[in-house]
Formats: sequence, structure tokens, C-alpha cells
Amino acid sequence: MSDLRIERARTEEQLADWRAVHNTIIPTAVLSAEEVRERSGRNRLEVAYLGGVAVGCSTVRPPDEETPAATVIARTLPGFRGRGVGTALYERGLAHARTLSDEGVETVVLASNGEGLRFALARGFVELERYVLPGDTIPFVTLRLP
Repeated sequence: MSDLRIERARTEEQLADWRAVHNTIIPTAVLSAEEVRERSGRNRLEVAYLGGVAVGCSTVRPPDEETPAATVIARTLPGFRGRGVGTALYERGLAHARTLSDEGVETVVLASNGEGLRFALARGFVELERYVLPGDTIPFVTLRLP
């Protein structure tokens, strides 16, 4: 896909684009602009553009006290799925994640996102756990590459 461009989210405009995609795909955990700025300081956030339109985003979280694996999350807006956007985001994220941890790679998908779960399972991830954030009813699914 020659018109696909993936950029690290650093400017306010890129962070706003990242936030818009995230909040569309994860409506149960909507993030404020300040929360996204804070996340960009500890995680690698990228935005995928087709032409000038933000159509996907990704997060790579380094290992922490709770999770020794790096975490890669690729999100593509529903109208743009099946075009290679998620794969491009995932492959970039996976390459970076592997530089952060020897303990493996995990991902997290909202349980109601059947396409996202199928995407992760098709790439070899296996389900580890499901959890519900306080006040939510839809669980998140944590998966790991074996």
C-alpha cells in the first residue's frame, strides 16, 4: 500500500489523531488529550495515515513491574481493515517490542472487537486472561506470543 504512511506521534496534531483512532476503537476506555500526552512519554505511539487521513494507531509498551513482556497493540478503524494497515502497524510494533524485552510479546484487545481478536490469534497469540476495568462491562483480553 504505497500511500500508507506511519509516523511516531509526537506533535499535538499527531497525538490528537492517535487519540481519535484509539477512542473510536476503545469506546469503553476513552482517553483525554492529557492522558495521551502522558502515555506518549512512556510508550511508543504511532499513527497510520492513508493520504492525509488517520486510519490506525499503535502502542508499544515496554515491560514493567507487572508485565515482563513488551506489549504491542495495533488498531485500525473499521472502514480501513483488510488493507494491510493493521499488519504494517503490528510488524513495526513487534520489531520495536523485541528490542525491549527477552520475555516475549503480549497484546490487549477489547473482547467486543472480534476482528481484532481474530487478527491476534491469526498471528499466533494465545489468550492469557480477561479482565474488566472498574465501571466497565466489556472485558479486555490479554494475549501472548508463545
